[in-house]
Amino acid sequence: MSEALISNIQGYSIHDGPGIRTTVFVQGCPLRCRWCANPENLSRSPKTGFLSRLCRSCGTCLTACSKGAVLPGPRRIDREKCDNCGDCVKVCDTGALVQYGSFMEAGDVFEQVKKDDMFYRASGGGVTVSGGEPFMWPEFLEELFSLCRGAGIHTCVETCACVSPDSIRALIPLTDMFYCDLKIMDPELHREQTGADNALILENARLLAAESSVVCFRKPLIPGVNDCMEDISATSSFLKELGVPRLELMPYHRAGKTKYEALDMSYATGELSPLSPAEAEETGKLYISYGIKCTVSR
Repeated sequence: MSEALISNIQGYSIHDGPGIRTTVFVQGCPLRCRWCANPENLSRSPKTGFLSRLCRSCGTCLTACSKGAVLPGPRRIDREKCDNCGDCVKVCDTGALVQYGSFMEAGDVFEQVKKDDMFYRASGGGVTVSGGEPFMWPEFLEELFSLCRGAGIHTCVETCACVSPDSIRALIPLTDMFYCDLKIMDPELHREQTGADNALILENARLLAAESSVVCFRKPLIPGVNDCMEDISATSSFLKELGVPRLELMPYHRAGKTKYEALDMSYATGELSPLSPAEAEETGKLYISYGIKCTVSR
């Protein structure tokens, strides 16, 4: 049995593919996007977080840690000493201390997924693996989707596509639908904002457009980064080149800020304000003017 580091298994999802779905979130990502809303899913190892608003200062966690990594006060975790063992989390009754990530085998995840099979069949739903980046765990992904395919459960994966083309190609026969991000078309700006250029991503986008049964391209819509005419024009041209003139825009939001605080990580986008719904819709209309069937997620 292969395994992956799982941060959450979320049932009754309606935004990660058709119908009612179970979304499996894995940890580990090759990119470091400045706007990432899920910092707990960046690392391939478990992480301990501290949600100060839930703490009642009972002090129980201070004595639970044998490494002396739990501190009094607002900066609760000494990151240099903490090995993310989770001992402090086990004694925290309020949920102020949380453990992001536990290793699970593909068979155990499948057992959870298939519990909602009746809802999948009634709604045309299934399972979606998200992240992080699912292809950081290719053996797990292949085994899970093989089990789901055998049970007649619709399979979908969300990918940043900065991964091995071979791993994507191996999963295509087992995957009913792919979501693939196209973040920024300019390679240097892509490197500046995500930590890597986009050559591999574009290669994999071409692969998916040519060989997968259904692929939906998505773009996180970041004010001042990729909402300009240069990126809109370049993205539209690329989608037409692929023969897939469709795009879903996903407007930037600040919902992940508290998780950065919980993990003692800096919030790279600072005070950047999200676009208003009207502004996001106007950007969508620009894509439509270029011949792209564009939708804006809520």
